[in-house]
Amino acid sequence: MMTTFDPSVMVGILVEDEVQFTLVELSRICHVDIAQVVALVDEGVLTPSGDNSGNWLFGGPTLRRARRALRLTCELELNPESAALVLDLLDEIEALRSRLRRLGNH
Repeated sequence: MMTTFDPSVMVGILVEDEVQFTLVELSRICHVDIAQVVALVDEGVLTPSGDNSGNWLFGGPTLRRARRALRLTCELELNPESAALVLDLLDEIEALRSRLRRLGNH
């Protein structure tokens, strides 16, 4: 059985966009149980390709999103539903900041 997510043991890994992870690989890289990754998929936090968990594939950018979600669930003790909401809000803030930067350059 895997241990729970420990943010104090974060390791920097460069991951290309083209890299893909299976469900097992993603859970191992994030140091969490498969059930925790499945819960994030169930809440729409992560979007794998494939029609069932046995053949799910997660793209490289998913690793960062998964780690952010797991940090939220661990550090702030949020459930997956709340982590999904927080990530959506953070994505919206980043999109607005990007738009402001573009507008500021014109």
